[in-house]
Amino acid sequence: MLVTILLLIFTLLVVPFVSFNYGTPLSDLQETILWDSSYILMGATAYCFIVGELARNNSQVDKLWSVVPIVYAWYITYAGGWDNRMILMSILVSIWGIRLTLNFARRGGYSIKFWEGEEDYRWEVLRQRPGFNNNIVWFMFNLFFICGYQMTLIYLFTLPVLTGLSEAAPALMWADYLLAALFVFFVIIETLADQQQWVFQTEKYRRINANEDLGAYAHGFVRTGLWGKMRHPNYMAEQAIWVIFYLFSIIATGEPLNWSIAGALLLLILFKSSSDFSEGLTTKKYPEYKEYQKTVPRFLPFTKW
Repeated sequence: MLVTILLLIFTLLVVPFVSFNYGTPLSDLQETILWDSSYILMGATAYCFIVGELARNNSQVDKLWSVVPIVYAWYITYAGGWDNRMILMSILVSIWGIRLTLNFARRGGYSIKFWEGEEDYRWEVLRQRPGFNNNIVWFMFNLFFICGYQMTLIYLFTLPVLTGLSEAAPALMWADYLLAALFVFFVIIETLADQQQWVFQTEKYRRINANEDLGAYAHGFVRTGLWGKMRHPNYMAEQAIWVIFYLFSIIATGEPLNWSIAGALLLLILFKSSSDFSEGLTTKKYPEYKEYQKTVPRFLPFTKW
Protein backbone atom coordinates (compact mmCIF):
# COMPACT_ATOMS: atom_id res chain seq x y z
CA MET A 1 0.00 0.00 0.00
CA LEU A 2 2.83 2.39 0.87
CA VAL A 3 4.47 1.78 -2.51
CA THR A 4 1.16 2.56 -4.23
CA ILE A 5 0.78 5.80 -2.30
CA LEU A 6 4.33 6.90 -3.11
CA LEU A 7 3.67 6.09 -6.78
CA LEU A 8 0.52 8.22 -6.72
CA ILE A 9 2.37 11.15 -5.17
CA PHE A 10 5.16 10.75 -7.75
CA THR A 11 2.65 10.80 -10.61
CA LEU A 12 1.06 13.91 -9.13
CA LEU A 13 4.39 15.68 -9.52
CA VAL A 14 5.36 14.31 -12.92
CA VAL A 15 2.08 14.18 -14.88
CA PRO A 16 1.06 17.83 -14.35
CA PHE A 17 4.62 19.01 -15.13
CA VAL A 18 4.68 17.08 -18.39
CA SER A 19 1.13 18.00 -19.40
CA PHE A 20 1.53 21.70 -18.65
CA ASN A 21 4.56 21.76 -20.91
CA TYR A 22 2.82 19.88 -23.70
CA GLY A 23 1.09 21.47 -26.68
CA THR A 24 0.09 25.10 -27.01
CA PRO A 25 1.27 27.19 -24.04
CA LEU A 26 -1.28 28.93 -21.84
CA SER A 27 -2.09 32.54 -22.65
CA ASP A 28 -1.20 35.26 -20.17
CA LEU A 29 -4.83 35.43 -19.02
CA GLN A 30 -5.00 31.66 -18.53
CA GLU A 31 -1.77 31.69 -16.51
CA THR A 32 -3.05 34.51 -14.33
CA ILE A 33 -6.32 32.70 -13.63
CA LEU A 34 -4.44 29.46 -13.01
CA TRP A 35 -2.25 31.01 -10.36
CA ASP A 36 -5.06 33.03 -8.79
CA SER A 37 -7.32 29.97 -8.51
CA SER A 38 -4.47 27.98 -6.99
CA TYR A 39 -4.86 30.09 -3.84
CA ILE A 40 -8.25 28.42 -3.36
CA LEU A 41 -6.47 25.08 -3.63
CA MET A 42 -3.89 26.04 -1.01
CA GLY A 43 -6.57 27.33 1.35
CA ALA A 44 -8.70 24.21 0.95
CA THR A 45 -5.69 21.94 1.49
CA ALA A 46 -4.65 23.79 4.64
CA TYR A 47 -8.21 23.70 5.96
CA CYS A 48 -8.57 19.94 5.43
CA PHE A 49 -5.21 19.21 7.02
CA ILE A 50 -5.62 21.43 10.10
CA VAL A 51 -9.23 20.43 10.79
CA GLY A 52 -8.48 16.76 10.14
CA GLU A 53 -5.58 16.78 12.59
CA LEU A 54 -7.46 18.64 15.31
CA ALA A 55 -10.65 16.58 14.97
CA ARG A 56 -8.90 13.25 14.31
CA ASN A 57 -11.25 12.82 11.38
CA ASN A 58 -9.39 12.42 8.11
CA SER A 59 -12.44 12.67 5.84
CA GLN A 60 -12.36 16.45 5.58
CA VAL A 61 -11.40 16.14 1.89
CA ASP A 62 -14.45 13.92 1.34
CA LYS A 63 -16.65 16.73 2.65
CA LEU A 64 -15.23 19.13 0.06
CA TRP A 65 -14.75 16.69 -2.85
CA SER A 66 -18.10 17.62 -4.42
CA VAL A 67 -18.10 21.28 -3.35
CA VAL A 68 -14.70 22.72 -4.29
CA PRO A 69 -14.96 21.87 -8.03
CA ILE A 70 -18.06 24.07 -8.21
CA VAL A 71 -16.07 26.91 -6.67
CA TYR A 72 -13.15 26.39 -9.06
CA ALA A 73 -15.34 26.17 -12.15
CA TRP A 74 -17.39 29.27 -11.45
CA TYR A 75 -14.40 31.31 -10.27
CA ILE A 76 -12.48 30.49 -13.45
CA THR A 77 -15.57 31.23 -15.56
CA TYR A 78 -16.02 34.58 -13.82
CA ALA A 79 -12.34 35.48 -14.17
CA GLY A 80 -12.45 34.42 -17.82
CA GLY A 81 -15.27 36.81 -18.70
CA TRP A 82 -18.23 34.40 -18.76
CA ASP A 83 -17.37 32.51 -21.93
CA ASN A 84 -20.35 30.40 -23.10
CA ARG A 85 -18.47 27.10 -23.12
CA MET A 86 -17.12 27.79 -19.66
CA ILE A 87 -20.62 28.60 -18.40
CA LEU A 88 -21.92 25.30 -19.80
CA MET A 89 -19.07 23.38 -18.20
CA SER A 90 -19.63 25.12 -14.86
CA ILE A 91 -23.33 24.26 -14.95
CA LEU A 92 -22.41 20.60 -15.51
CA VAL A 93 -19.96 20.64 -12.62
CA SER A 94 -22.69 22.15 -10.44
CA ILE A 95 -25.16 19.39 -11.39
CA TRP A 96 -22.55 16.76 -10.53
CA GLY A 97 -21.52 18.49 -7.30
CA ILE A 98 -25.00 19.11 -5.91
CA ARG A 99 -26.01 15.50 -6.58
CA LEU A 100 -22.89 14.07 -4.94
CA THR A 101 -23.12 16.44 -1.98
CA LEU A 102 -26.70 15.35 -1.24
CA ASN A 103 -25.70 11.70 -1.45
CA PHE A 104 -22.76 12.25 0.91
CA ALA A 105 -25.00 14.17 3.33
CA ARG A 106 -27.60 11.38 3.65
CA ARG A 107 -24.82 8.96 4.57
CA GLY A 108 -23.93 11.14 7.55
CA GLY A 109 -20.94 12.82 5.96
CA TYR A 110 -21.81 16.27 7.31
CA SER A 111 -22.58 17.49 10.81
CA ILE A 112 -23.56 20.75 12.48
CA LYS A 113 -20.15 20.42 14.07
CA PHE A 114 -18.43 20.74 10.68
CA TRP A 115 -15.31 18.89 11.80
CA GLU A 116 -17.31 15.77 12.64
CA GLY A 117 -19.39 13.47 10.43
CA GLU A 118 -18.72 10.08 8.87
CA GLU A 119 -15.08 9.18 8.35
CA ASP A 120 -14.10 6.84 5.52
CA TYR A 121 -13.66 3.44 7.19
CA ARG A 122 -10.55 2.80 5.11
CA TRP A 123 -8.58 5.47 6.96
CA GLU A 124 -9.09 3.71 10.30
CA VAL A 125 -8.04 0.40 8.75
CA LEU A 126 -4.93 2.01 7.30
CA ARG A 127 -4.09 3.72 10.60
CA GLN A 128 -3.84 0.30 12.25
CA ARG A 129 -1.41 -1.14 9.70
CA PRO A 130 2.32 -1.45 10.46
CA GLY A 131 4.12 1.73 9.49
CA PHE A 132 0.99 3.85 9.33
CA ASN A 133 0.31 3.40 13.06
CA ASN A 134 3.27 5.68 13.76
CA ASN A 135 1.99 9.19 14.59
CA ILE A 136 4.67 10.98 12.57
CA VAL A 137 4.12 8.75 9.53
CA TRP A 138 0.36 9.31 9.71
CA PHE A 139 0.89 13.06 10.10
CA MET A 140 2.94 13.11 6.89
CA PHE A 141 0.51 10.80 5.10
CA ASN A 142 -2.41 13.05 5.99
CA LEU A 143 -0.52 16.13 4.82
CA PHE A 144 0.90 14.85 1.54
CA PHE A 145 -1.63 12.24 0.40
CA ILE A 146 -5.04 12.63 2.04
CA CYS A 147 -4.98 16.43 1.84
CA GLY A 148 -2.23 17.45 -0.56
CA TYR A 149 -2.63 14.81 -3.26
CA GLN A 150 -6.41 14.58 -3.25
CA MET A 151 -7.09 18.30 -3.12
CA THR A 152 -4.61 18.91 -5.95
CA LEU A 153 -6.26 16.15 -7.96
CA ILE A 154 -9.66 17.79 -7.51
CA TYR A 155 -8.20 21.06 -8.76
CA LEU A 156 -6.59 19.40 -11.77
CA PHE A 157 -9.64 17.49 -13.00
CA THR A 158 -11.64 20.74 -12.90
CA LEU A 159 -9.09 22.72 -14.95
CA PRO A 160 -10.33 21.79 -18.46
CA VAL A 161 -12.84 24.61 -17.93
CA LEU A 162 -9.89 27.00 -18.33
CA THR A 163 -9.31 25.80 -21.90
CA GLY A 164 -12.45 27.69 -22.87
CA LEU A 165 -10.15 30.71 -23.08
CA SER A 166 -7.89 29.12 -25.70
CA GLU A 167 -7.27 31.38 -28.65
CA ALA A 168 -8.38 28.63 -31.03
CA ALA A 169 -11.61 27.93 -29.14
CA PRO A 170 -14.65 27.90 -31.48
CA ALA A 171 -18.13 28.99 -30.49
CA LEU A 172 -20.39 26.43 -28.81
CA MET A 173 -21.23 23.67 -31.26
CA TRP A 174 -23.11 20.38 -31.49
CA ALA A 175 -20.17 18.44 -30.02
CA ASP A 176 -20.38 20.48 -26.82
CA TYR A 177 -24.05 19.65 -26.40
CA LEU A 178 -23.36 15.99 -27.12
CA LEU A 179 -20.70 15.91 -24.40
CA ALA A 180 -23.06 17.72 -22.03
CA ALA A 181 -25.71 15.05 -22.65
CA LEU A 182 -23.16 12.27 -22.01
CA PHE A 183 -22.00 14.03 -18.85
CA VAL A 184 -25.57 14.16 -17.50
CA PHE A 185 -26.13 10.54 -18.56
CA PHE A 186 -23.25 9.34 -16.40
CA VAL A 187 -24.41 11.53 -13.51
CA ILE A 188 -27.71 9.63 -13.76
CA ILE A 189 -25.85 6.29 -13.83
CA GLU A 190 -23.90 7.31 -10.74
CA THR A 191 -27.13 8.37 -9.04
CA LEU A 192 -28.78 5.01 -9.79
CA ALA A 193 -25.74 3.11 -8.51
CA ASP A 194 -25.62 5.10 -5.27
CA GLN A 195 -29.36 4.66 -4.78
CA GLN A 196 -29.16 0.90 -5.28
CA GLN A 197 -26.30 0.74 -2.77
CA TRP A 198 -28.26 2.90 -0.32
CA VAL A 199 -31.42 0.79 -0.56
CA PHE A 200 -29.50 -2.45 -0.09
CA GLN A 201 -27.43 -1.31 2.88
CA THR A 202 -30.38 0.40 4.56
CA GLU A 203 -32.50 -2.76 4.40
CA LYS A 204 -29.59 -4.99 5.42
CA TYR A 205 -28.91 -3.00 8.59
CA ARG A 206 -32.62 -2.66 9.34
CA ARG A 207 -32.88 -6.45 9.36
CA ILE A 208 -29.73 -6.80 11.44
CA ASN A 209 -30.98 -4.30 14.04
CA ALA A 210 -34.43 -5.94 14.10
CA ASN A 211 -32.91 -9.43 14.44
CA GLU A 212 -34.73 -10.52 11.31
CA ASP A 213 -33.63 -13.16 8.83
CA LEU A 214 -31.25 -11.55 6.35
CA GLY A 215 -32.37 -13.67 3.41
CA ALA A 216 -30.94 -12.26 0.17
CA TYR A 217 -28.95 -9.71 2.20
CA ALA A 218 -26.90 -12.36 4.00
CA HIS A 219 -23.97 -12.16 1.60
CA GLY A 220 -23.49 -8.55 2.78
CA PHE A 221 -22.91 -6.60 -0.42
CA VAL A 222 -25.11 -5.41 -3.27
CA ARG A 223 -24.79 -7.46 -6.46
CA THR A 224 -28.00 -6.72 -8.34
CA GLY A 225 -29.02 -3.95 -10.72
CA LEU A 226 -26.01 -2.02 -11.98
CA TRP A 227 -23.91 -3.86 -9.41
CA GLY A 228 -24.70 -7.07 -11.23
CA LYS A 229 -23.09 -5.67 -14.38
CA MET A 230 -19.95 -4.24 -12.79
CA ARG A 231 -18.48 -4.23 -9.29
CA HIS A 232 -18.10 -0.44 -9.10
CA PRO A 233 -20.72 1.26 -11.29
CA ASN A 234 -20.41 4.45 -9.24
CA TYR A 235 -16.64 4.54 -9.75
CA MET A 236 -17.07 3.82 -13.45
CA ALA A 237 -19.51 6.71 -13.83
CA GLU A 238 -17.29 9.09 -11.84
CA GLN A 239 -14.32 8.36 -14.07
CA ALA A 240 -16.44 8.70 -17.23
CA ILE A 241 -17.76 12.07 -16.04
CA TRP A 242 -14.30 13.61 -15.76
CA VAL A 243 -12.96 12.01 -18.93
CA ILE A 244 -15.93 13.59 -20.74
CA PHE A 245 -15.16 16.87 -19.01
CA TYR A 246 -11.64 16.68 -20.44
CA LEU A 247 -13.09 16.12 -23.93
CA PHE A 248 -14.48 19.66 -23.83
CA SER A 249 -10.86 20.83 -23.83
CA ILE A 250 -10.23 18.99 -27.10
CA ILE A 251 -13.00 21.01 -28.74
CA ALA A 252 -11.65 24.22 -27.23
CA THR A 253 -7.98 23.69 -28.11
CA GLY A 254 -8.22 21.48 -31.17
CA GLU A 255 -5.61 19.24 -29.55
CA PRO A 256 -6.46 15.60 -28.63
CA LEU A 257 -3.73 15.78 -25.99
CA ASN A 258 -3.40 19.08 -24.21
CA TRP A 259 -2.14 20.44 -20.89
CA SER A 260 -5.45 19.88 -19.03
CA ILE A 261 -5.31 16.07 -19.28
CA ALA A 262 -3.45 15.67 -15.98
CA GLY A 263 -6.53 15.59 -13.75
CA ALA A 264 -8.48 12.98 -15.72
CA LEU A 265 -5.42 10.76 -16.07
CA LEU A 266 -4.53 10.91 -12.39
CA LEU A 267 -8.15 10.25 -11.44
CA LEU A 268 -8.13 6.98 -13.41
CA ILE A 269 -4.97 5.90 -11.59
CA LEU A 270 -6.45 6.83 -8.20
CA PHE A 271 -9.69 4.91 -8.75
CA LYS A 272 -7.77 1.80 -9.78
CA SER A 273 -5.70 1.96 -6.59
CA SER A 274 -8.69 2.90 -4.42
CA SER A 275 -10.81 0.02 -5.73
CA ASP A 276 -7.90 -2.40 -5.16
CA PHE A 277 -7.71 -1.34 -1.50
CA SER A 278 -11.50 -1.43 -1.01
CA GLU A 279 -11.85 -4.86 -2.59
CA GLY A 280 -9.07 -6.23 -0.43
CA LEU A 281 -11.02 -5.21 2.67
CA THR A 282 -14.36 -6.41 1.28
CA THR A 283 -12.93 -9.84 0.40
CA LYS A 284 -11.81 -10.33 4.01
CA LYS A 285 -15.21 -9.26 5.32
CA TYR A 286 -17.44 -11.14 2.87
CA PRO A 287 -16.23 -14.59 1.68
CA GLU A 288 -18.64 -14.59 -1.29
CA TYR A 289 -16.97 -11.51 -2.73
CA LYS A 290 -14.19 -13.57 -4.34
CA GLU A 291 -16.74 -15.40 -6.48
CA TYR A 292 -18.36 -12.07 -7.31
CA GLN A 293 -14.97 -10.80 -8.52
CA LYS A 294 -14.64 -13.80 -10.82
CA THR A 295 -18.01 -13.34 -12.49
CA VAL A 296 -18.55 -9.56 -12.55
CA PRO A 297 -16.06 -7.09 -14.15
CA ARG A 298 -14.68 -4.20 -12.13
CA PHE A 299 -15.58 -1.10 -14.15
CA LEU A 300 -16.67 -2.01 -17.65
CA PRO A 301 -19.62 -4.36 -18.30
CA PHE A 302 -19.18 -7.20 -20.79
CA THR A 303 -15.40 -7.20 -20.26
CA LYS A 304 -12.95 -8.92 -17.90
CA TRP A 305 -11.82 -5.60 -16.46
